[in-house]
Amino acid sequence: MTDHDLTGYEQSTFTHEGTQRRILRRGTGPAVIVMAEIPGITPKVLEFADRVAEIGCTAVLPVLFGEPGHDPHPDAHGRLGTARYTMSSILKVCVSREFTLLATGRSSRVVSWLRALAAQEHERCGGPGVGAVGMCLTGGFALAMATDARLIAPVLSQPSLPVAVSAGRSRTIDISAEELAVVRGRCEREGLQVMGVRFKGDRFVPGDRFAFLRRELGDAFVAVELDNAAANPDAVLPPHSVLTEHLIDAPGEPTRAALDQVLGLFRTRLLGGGHGARS
Repeated sequence: MTDHDLTGYEQSTFTHEGTQRRILRRGTGPAVIVMAEIPGITPKVLEFADRVAEIGCTAVLPVLFGEPGHDPHPDAHGRLGTARYTMSSILKVCVSREFTLLATGRSSRVVSWLRALAAQEHERCGGPGVGAVGMCLTGGFALAMATDARLIAPVLSQPSLPVAVSAGRSRTIDISAEELAVVRGRCEREGLQVMGVRFKGDRFVPGDRFAFLRRELGDAFVAVELDNAAANPDAVLPPHSVLTEHLIDAPGEPTRAALDQVLGLFRTRLLGGGHGARS
């Protein structure tokens, strides 16, 4: 692939509590907040956002790090260019007070900004509520955002925080106990469903993390766990990014089935079960 020039995406900004960030937006209908993984909003992330727009939702992508549209694949910019770009995104996250990488029992500060964005997009786009999908570093953000009743379709794709450097950090996720209790209550009272997606062999998303979510949320946690062999073999890194870099977008492929399950959640919760233009 090559860099995406962002054609087809409306660009704007959103400010909350003094913090302004760029926003990309595509589509019409209820909003889905699409939070990219490191190193940022790649062409593969934009392909996922395109699919969200195609089913009849508005894909809303906040620029949390990286340069949107930049293709990090070595074939596009060489291995040295890829390494420099990826490290620059990682460094920005590591030095930012908005992201919590290691601490357990709390969510990142950026989540309050994301909740405010979701509230604005719900007012702007309408519908019964808002969807959200976080990926890798941002995976757990979708869970913490679900303390707001407007968030009705959260998806945690390879949620990787806190970094699993110990058994204790493997058996939790980046959300406070108080926030998790709110989400659990919504699952019990409102029938909220939380979807999680991972490759079984992904060391950044240990099985204990999904086991923790099953214990805490019960049947409301819908786990989609794939064998590593299902990942796209042409991807540069080991199996990790189910919906983007490691997706094989062809009927019958397990990663395509996982993508369809995610889009199906958005259809059911945000569109009343309607079907989009492409299956």
